[in-house]
Amino acid sequence: MSKQETPQIEKAIDTSSDHSHIGLESQDAIVSPKEAFLSSFSQAENKAIMRKVDRRFLFIIGMMYLIKSVDYQNAASAKVLQVGQSSNIMTELKMTADQYNWVQSIYFISYIIFEVPSNLVLKKMTPRNWQSRIMLSWGIVLACHAACKSKEGLYVARFFLGMMEAGMFPGLVAQLAGWYRSDEMGKPIMWMFAFQNTSGIVGSLLAYGISYLNGRGGLSAWRWLYIIEGLFTIAFTVVVFVFLPDYPKSKRSEKWLTPREQEYLEARLSENAPRTSDPAYTQSEVISSVKDVRTYAFMLSQILVNFGGYGLSWQLPTVTTSLGYAGLPRNQLLNIPPAGATVLSIIFAGWFLKKAYMTRPAFIMLIMVAMLVFFIVLATSVSHGAIYTACVLGTMFYSVYFIPFWAWRSSTLTGTTGTAFTLAFQSCVGQVGGVIGPQLFRSKYAYNGYKTSFAICAGAIGVGCVANAWTWWLTKNVEYDVMRVRRLRQQAEKEGRVLADDDVKVFEERRFYDGIKRKGRESEADGSVV
Repeated sequence: MSKQETPQIEKAIDTSSDHSHIGLESQDAIVSPKEAFLSSFSQAENKAIMRKVDRRFLFIIGMMYLIKSVDYQNAASAKVLQVGQSSNIMTELKMTADQYNWVQSIYFISYIIFEVPSNLVLKKMTPRNWQSRIMLSWGIVLACHAACKSKEGLYVARFFLGMMEAGMFPGLVAQLAGWYRSDEMGKPIMWMFAFQNTSGIVGSLLAYGISYLNGRGGLSAWRWLYIIEGLFTIAFTVVVFVFLPDYPKSKRSEKWLTPREQEYLEARLSENAPRTSDPAYTQSEVISSVKDVRTYAFMLSQILVNFGGYGLSWQLPTVTTSLGYAGLPRNQLLNIPPAGATVLSIIFAGWFLKKAYMTRPAFIMLIMVAMLVFFIVLATSVSHGAIYTACVLGTMFYSVYFIPFWAWRSSTLTGTTGTAFTLAFQSCVGQVGGVIGPQLFRSKYAYNGYKTSFAICAGAIGVGCVANAWTWWLTKNVEYDVMRVRRLRQQAEKEGRVLADDDVKVFEERRFYDGIKRKGRESEADGSVV
């Protein structure tokens, strides 16, 4: 607990309800002000407060990520709108398939460049203001795609789209780390990715419907696609500006939280979590992140998984269309089953993480092995049915991977600046997979159904398994502690109380392992039985 927090918590105890004395009387233990304050809350109060937080965040962050995903994936959908006809985007802009692959790569190059600068101003500008700026500017740029007359113009538009969108996802995760504990982060991450993966359903239905606008107003269907989606993004900016919170103790939070509830939301966080009172920029936290080997371990894992996953998501509409199961425009509907299966599996992953049956990296290794199997099928199968099944399940496991991954990542972040910088730094480098992935599917690999491309993706996923195992080893003590404390919280919840006397140790980790063996059931750091 920081020195700044102590007087604030003591004041909160003095001004709290009549139950504030609970936890102060102990026979043999000295109870800290923080423990006493947390003990003054019942489990019913905790649930009521968190329901308030969930109502403020879950739907709006889900919608933001849904819109973002629809907007950047529409380039893949536009590619097969009126394919083979004069109104197709590649025909109108005189682009080859290889040239069109750069549409997605250029977007990610820009995203990589501007991700870190965007997140470093998040605290200064406040999350509500900055996220509103992001959505408004990318909506305008997206609508302007419809005015492109050449491939060069489209490349420029995609570069600016990546620039405007940069910082949205890591900014949201950095903000959420100030509201949710590490063991709870699976829930908001699940909502974001569940909504994101409905983008496959929403985007396909939109493309299917908009295909019938082809020629209306003298515009091709792909131009209508960008106009309609851009205008909707601009409109949703108003919702973000009005409803997205900032931090627990921000002035705006007083409108829907009492002072005692605001204090509780930050007191319950682990020692490394960002707080409202943190300065806008702390250079030491940036330096610490750059020196931390775990930053690069997580980054390597993300790059390798994205390498295969982005390649599949970019090529998915083309692969499903080439199977010949449906003609134009019903080919767009073949992308709905992968999205539907993904949403259901993400909901399951969120429930599974909440139960704490195993550590998050252990869960990830199971997902990685399944993902690898289906990428191997894509690289070897000659059956259309097997290819489509692998597309559905490969997409599903790739998307589910990020639910435990980002929750896992949150347990090793430190402070407001450190959290914002580390997430942006990792995310921007991790998007290198998005630059390379589409380039694997060049026309020279089309002769065998892109089996060579998918074999390279499978290789990246295989190496990614090794990278995840390394990252697991580097974080093994903290992750076991997260699981252990999560189970203690569940027990406290059943008893109707709030766990106040134990939390995850990050700065001075408890050590549960000696070499590769677990150290019985005792904590080396404090000798307590676990």
